[in-house]
Amino acid sequence: MQRTPIRTVLLTGFDAFGGDAVNPSWLAVERLRGEILAGHRVETAQLPTAFERAPQALRAAIRRHRPALVLCIGQAGGRSAISFERVAINVIDARIPDNDGAQPVDAPVAKGGPAAYFSTLPIKSLRAALLAAGIPAEISQTAGTFVCNQVFYALMRALARMPAPRPRGGFVHVPFLPEQVDTRPGTPSMPLDTIVVGLRTAIGTALRTKRDLRTAGGETH
Repeated sequence: MQRTPIRTVLLTGFDAFGGDAVNPSWLAVERLRGEILAGHRVETAQLPTAFERAPQALRAAIRRHRPALVLCIGQAGGRSAISFERVAINVIDARIPDNDGAQPVDAPVAKGGPAAYFSTLPIKSLRAALLAAGIPAEISQTAGTFVCNQVFYALMRALARMPAPRPRGGFVHVPFLPEQVDTRPGTPSMPLDTIVVGLRTAIGTALRTKRDLRTAGGETH
């Protein structure tokens, strides 16, 4: 009797950028590789912090793993909570160069594409689950205009073009690690173990939640 292949969750994180030696998004994603959560195996992919290459790497990972759920994780220095992003916008406006030295200004993510895409994750349920576990969490209204937002937009555009039933997907920002703020006095941080537990909780909640909570509030960015 042939066994049914286990379904997968795809997590992506970024390589280090901006002078940092590490990126908490990738360190946390690495920790979760191979885990079985709510009957799904976690697969991972590292994305380059590069406008030209990141969307291509993301689409290749989606084709390879055919996931039921995709969470792209990025670093948001200065935030003190795990942030579930609501909307990706069709704008690139880079304050600093990417890892390839590119710095587009006022450019579209996709020429002729929609102005924005919304996350299809149950973001209010995810926030509630993390808060119940004692992990700082919030809903964010902006993923910025750097590579994180570009990847978020590329993800939702790719999923929207897939036949139904489409995978759910969205973007999650995580804070700096404590070791990253040694030279940034007063900057918030979060231990890697806490980030990992938060992402694990978010994945399980997203897989089990069919309909999001209908509550107001929780938005801080």
